[in-house]
Amino acid sequence: MHILITGGNEGIGFQMVLQFLRDGHKVAVFDLNLDNLSAYKEQYGENLIFFECDISNGQAVMHSVNEVFSVFNGIDYAIHNACRYLLKSFEDTADDDYKSVYNVNYYGAINLTRAVLPIMKKHSGGRFFYTCSVAGITGFAYDGAYASSKAALESLAKCLNLEYQNEGITFHIIHPPHTGTASVRRWTATGGYMNDPEKVGIGLAKNIHKKKFIICYSFSHYLQIKTIYLFPTGWGRFLNTLANQKNDPIALKDRNKKQEN
Repeated sequence: MHILITGGNEGIGFQMVLQFLRDGHKVAVFDLNLDNLSAYKEQYGENLIFFECDISNGQAVMHSVNEVFSVFNGIDYAIHNACRYLLKSFEDTADDDYKSVYNVNYYGAINLTRAVLPIMKKHSGGRFFYTCSVAGITGFAYDGAYASSKAALESLAKCLNLEYQNEGITFHIIHPPHTGTASVRRWTATGGYMNDPEKVGIGLAKNIHKKKFIICYSFSHYLQIKTIYLFPTGWGRFLNTLANQKNDPIALKDRNKKQEN
């Protein structure tokens, strides 16, 4: 299997990459930082290739995808896992903040899909995966840019699934749980339960071959996600309280300034 994944140098994506390699797949990774991956190049040799690539730059993505194709001669799975996470109140979120989040989370998926789609059409099949979020279902306080970008991403997957259903190309969404990745820890207050990125990444890599539209790292989490879809508003209130997101906006602003500096 030839797998291309964006955002695979750390966190959930990195753990997925390692599991794919352990399972014998060939993996290509796009990321802005490749330090963690470099340590595994000697171990996995030609099965692991990686490219410094800004997923928000359509031309850069097209060039890197062509490089992958020249090595692998095909792409079976394309996973858009690269993500920009921003936690700000609506009044403090500028237009440029929305653009920076959407350029990675949403337009990054469009760039990847446009570049890979001709390859999959030529080979009469393939699968796309977009990493989404519960926040895109329930909403989340101080999370308008990120949550709305993930909701848009899910809608895009549904539209493309219908559009390409007769061409052997399917689109899926990945729903990880609340996980202690670097991006989440950078913007959120300390405390509260977070899942282990290694456990989540391994589970997603093991379950990604399933034919379901929604891919989760465990069956119990899949059932939880299905329940959240049934009662999004109630779950939204509960999860906001559980995650302690009803913070003082002034304290939130001060924390963000410290993180951005």
